[in-house]
Amino acid sequence: MTQEKILIFGRSGQVGMELRHKLACLGTVVSPDASEADFSKPDSIRKAVRSAQPAVIVNAAAYTAVDKAESDSELAAAINATAPGVLAEEAKRAGSILVHYSTDYVFDGSKHGEYDETDLPNPLNVYGKTKLAGDEAIAAVGGAYVILRTSWVYGARGNNFLLTMLRLAKERAELRIVDDQTGAPTSSECIAQGTAQVLTQLLARGGGMDGRSGIYNLTCAGQTTWFGFAKAFLGAGEPGVIAPRLIPIPTAEFPRPAKRPANSRLSGKRVEEMFGVRMPHWEVALKLVMETIQERT
Repeated sequence: MTQEKILIFGRSGQVGMELRHKLACLGTVVSPDASEADFSKPDSIRKAVRSAQPAVIVNAAAYTAVDKAESDSELAAAINATAPGVLAEEAKRAGSILVHYSTDYVFDGSKHGEYDETDLPNPLNVYGKTKLAGDEAIAAVGGAYVILRTSWVYGARGNNFLLTMLRLAKERAELRIVDDQTGAPTSSECIAQGTAQVLTQLLARGGGMDGRSGIYNLTCAGQTTWFGFAKAFLGAGEPGVIAPRLIPIPTAEFPRPAKRPANSRLSGKRVEEMFGVRMPHWEVALKLVMETIQERT
């Protein structure tokens, strides 16, 4: 397999940082920072792509402040909806593959059971609506693309639920955590690894999609609630540290500007059938992330 140029956007995000490591074995990675590729300015995006001339574009950049998006919808739309469409246009013009990340928040959470790729989206908040618009913009261009929908992203770096809870556990004797939203915590490392597996297949075929352009769910296996997730890494506590008391609460007791879906479970059958990607159980992935965190302390 020849060394292709891979352009990664969102280098400072938790998924972007992992991608820079995982994809380095597939080609020459180019990853501009926010000053070199401003996602609120289409011309800046076009310039970055044309300068790199990549075989693959991986977009891990996004407006992810879910609650803030409710009052900052214009910027959220520029980054999550308009920018992906521009990337799709540039990818098609250059004959590149575009990999883009979407979210469980495109669904309203009313379904009983796992969502699959054929279910109709119905986002409850501005963030979900802008991400859905980005998915639709990419598909409308008609180039070579893979949209990977994931959920409850966390990792050993960045800003996420796990790191926030670990910090609060050292500051508080009691933590009240939502226990009526269900999903699969998915580590940024697993997302990057799954992406590498998808691209390995596509690049081995000379960049041919073989009819595989489309949307795929990419989450860890299993399910839990935010309370169950927190209990998994806080329940035992750290040596010499008293673990805080964990109290399960309903969403209604923790009101936030943006509504969240009660069910965020996504089926991973299609990505396994089409690319052979089988994601680990969320508890297995969590153990690996915790080992990484402990090694750094």
